[in-house]
Amino acid sequence: MNISKYEQRTLHVLAQGGHIAHDHAPTMDGSRGRIVKITCFTREGHALSDCTMAVFKKLKKRRLIISRGGGPYRISRKGLDAVRPQCDNR
Repeated sequence: MNISKYEQRTLHVLAQGGHIAHDHAPTMDGSRGRIVKITCFTREGHALSDCTMAVFKKLKKRRLIISRGGGPYRISRKGLDAVRPQCDNR
């Protein structure tokens, strides 16, 4: 699978225990709308600037990240298989 440098960096952070927090736009009926803001956090709590909305959408479309029960997005099993191994991955 062909993954860009920024997607690879984001997947590495998620593979090490990070997560992507997201905010929804409100709708007229009070329910949650589409995702309008994302922030990728490392396991130490630092924000990753390489994770943009475009990178997030690509990862989500390829099903490399997943959200369970409305929680933050984390790496999926397919994402773990797609990430290239590096010595600092856990």
